[in-house]
Amino acid sequence: MNTYLRPALSLALLMTLVTGALYPLAVTGIAQVAFPEQANGSLVRDDHGQVRGSALIAQDFQGDGWFHSRPSAGAYATVASSASNLSPSNPALAERVKGEAAALYQPGQGGVPQALLTTSGSGLDPHLPPEAVAYQIARVAAARQMSVERLQALVEEATLQPLIGPPVVNVLALNRALGSIGH
Repeated sequence: MNTYLRPALSLALLMTLVTGALYPLAVTGIAQVAFPEQANGSLVRDDHGQVRGSALIAQDFQGDGWFHSRPSAGAYATVASSASNLSPSNPALAERVKGEAAALYQPGQGGVPQALLTTSGSGLDPHLPPEAVAYQIARVAAARQMSVERLQALVEEATLQPLIGPPVVNVLALNRALGSIGH
């Protein structure tokens, strides 16, 4: 029995050491050298060096003077990151979407874009389609007493074209640019 037990325990200990310690340390070290910004959370800092968020996580912007992110099923908390898991046939989802649509509706602009009404798969997606951001321009312009043209230029500057997929706007980056202009 010892001839079977000893090699099995040795192999289990070796694999635990390799996969539980050495491999994670190696990957972490490589990431810190090759991609330090991303490995540390893509943190966004203000002019004083204080962390204001992550470029990878949506935030809850309140008030008419800011562009709003997608709704979050987890209240924008990374610990509770998830979709709502409500099926399309669930009345609770329909009620939530109707309530959001009524709150966000802007007369004369057509229907509220779906990206402003539905959560993303993670509940923390920081990006919106340019159409969903454009829908908010009139509200933000009125609240900030800015020209629509100036806001459209900011949106165009903040619009990213990923390698795959349609253009997107990072709402945190857009609001940071908006905040640097002043209120």
